[in-house]
Amino acid sequence: MFDIVLYRPEIPPNTGNVIRLAANSGARLHLVRPLGFLLDDRHLARAGLDYGDIRDVVIHDDWSACRSALSGRRMFALSTRGTRSFGAASFAAGDVFVFGQETAGLPQEILDEFGTDCRLRVPMMPHVRSINLSNTVAIVVYEAWRQCGYAGATGLRTDGTA
Repeated sequence: MFDIVLYRPEIPPNTGNVIRLAANSGARLHLVRPLGFLLDDRHLARAGLDYGDIRDVVIHDDWSACRSALSGRRMFALSTRGTRSFGAASFAAGDVFVFGQETAGLPQEILDEFGTDCRLRVPMMPHVRSINLSNTVAIVVYEAWRQCGYAGATGLRTDGTA
């Protein structure tokens, strides 16, 4: 359905939560090295529980390798420096969502690779620095999935209601 990219994630529980989210939403998770933790970190496993197998996560040595692997796909960068609300975007199956490091976000040179329409942000109250990474991923992925009628979900009618 969708691909989620975490660029150089630093906090194991955030990545574990995103593993769980990806499994529950039918998305595929990509991690871009270097990672701020070992893949066998107990906090990563605790947050991911049994919802995702780390073997199902695609690991890329760097941003260039990740971008090449996903070439030809529509990609959105999520950043507090985004120029458009994620709520104004129309998403489609196959879209890719790229999220930066917890402490630094996406580097400007990577953000510059995205057109202004593809630089998205989650609205926040003024004077607040950011939203937790795994929460931001959840907000965006579930909105995209909602726009796609929750394709593949069980227990829903064709109009997306329970």
